[in-house]
Amino acid sequence: MKKVLALLMAAVMVCSLAACGGDTPAPAASTEPAASTEPAASTEPAASTEPAVTADEPVTLTMWCIATEGDSNRHAYEQAIAEMAEKYPNVTLEWEAIENEAYKQKIAAAMASGEGLPDIFFTWSCAFLGDFVNQGRVYCLDDTLAKYKDELPESMLGNTTYDGKHYGVPTTMNIVALFANMDLLKQAGWDKVPENYDELIQCCDDLVANGIIPFGCAGGETWCVTEYLEPIIEKSIGADALNDIFLGRASYDNADVAKAVDTFQEMIDKGYFDPAGASLPNDDVKANFIAGRTAFYQNGTWNCADFASNPDFLPKVKVTEFPVIDSSKSKLGQLIGGPSDTLAVTASSPNAELAAEYAAELGKLICHYGYLDGCGLPAWIPYGDTSNINPLTQSVAEICANADAYVLFGDTAMSAVDKDPYLEAVAKVYGKELDGAGFIAELKGAIR
Repeated sequence: MKKVLALLMAAVMVCSLAACGGDTPAPAASTEPAASTEPAASTEPAASTEPAVTADEPVTLTMWCIATEGDSNRHAYEQAIAEMAEKYPNVTLEWEAIENEAYKQKIAAAMASGEGLPDIFFTWSCAFLGDFVNQGRVYCLDDTLAKYKDELPESMLGNTTYDGKHYGVPTTMNIVALFANMDLLKQAGWDKVPENYDELIQCCDDLVANGIIPFGCAGGETWCVTEYLEPIIEKSIGADALNDIFLGRASYDNADVAKAVDTFQEMIDKGYFDPAGASLPNDDVKANFIAGRTAFYQNGTWNCADFASNPDFLPKVKVTEFPVIDSSKSKLGQLIGGPSDTLAVTASSPNAELAAEYAAELGKLICHYGYLDGCGLPAWIPYGDTSNINPLTQSVAEICANADAYVLFGDTAMSAVDKDPYLEAVAKVYGKELDGAGFIAELKGAIR
């Protein structure tokens, strides 16, 4: 597992992690991963992580995040916060967890007004955080993170670096992966996960013929639809092309993008998607997958934690990546995702320096416990006993160790101005209001 993790971190270092903002380069889409860098897990946290602030004066810090009761990362947050209470006995953390989509609206509104902001806040990296940095709302973490240089690789900070300055504490990294219920596949005559696109289509046809719904997708949360559409586009046009579109270096006026959207809708037309999912939230769609209502579930690898915690379901599930559709433009190892989950500190916090120290320590612990739970792969160099990492997360580590390119999630990579029309168009695609030609026509007019 240490060898796989070393290869993973080496691959991530060169695949996508140039800085997102300012005068530094945008995230690179495809570079061959190197296998020579081998950061090994240490047995203990480095000495540099001792809390820098030791004052006895009671302080209250506030935090917003998305670790709701049903979120896969909830346990990691609870464990980390409990440990922080021992490390910082003078600090009381008042934290609020808000559902994903509602959180995006709440944090954006608070940043725009500058009122009611917490001391520490969860954020996605790249343009999502970059918009807040541009508004002057985020505290620079250069001095704080310099103390953790032996535990937090500089390469993991690229997606939260703007104009050469660091503004985020990364926790875990994740990709979009395809999960399969092998019991259902076997009922349709398949004893393996499809290895290419033709096999995937044949498998879906066989599932439908046996009265089994291939996919569930939460139309009630548009980001879940992107978890299907973006891999289909990437495996049709290639990582470089998709990355250029997301970062505004290329237009959506691309016939291959239209063709990929049509491919997605053809899958819907053939009955591959649970029609009930069109109005369901993600928690319900995931529950349906675990309950055996659908054979596949495509979503973030943070779901490994929930699947692995279910002893009845874990033996049934395998994880892979979506297959290549056009091999002349894409290949296996081109993935959607990368380091994105981040903690940041508001510049207006009356205790910004303490909040920065606290956020760094908390982020490292969330990373640690999230990795042990299987909620993602670590942005920080692991420590302690990691021998019991669940087999699904180990499989994801192997996928990432062989990665050729990462393209960050579209609604994270894009600016706030571009993100909303993009998500609106994606929702219309799933609702069959736009076909491929309509999708690119709408977006080439709405997005620079």
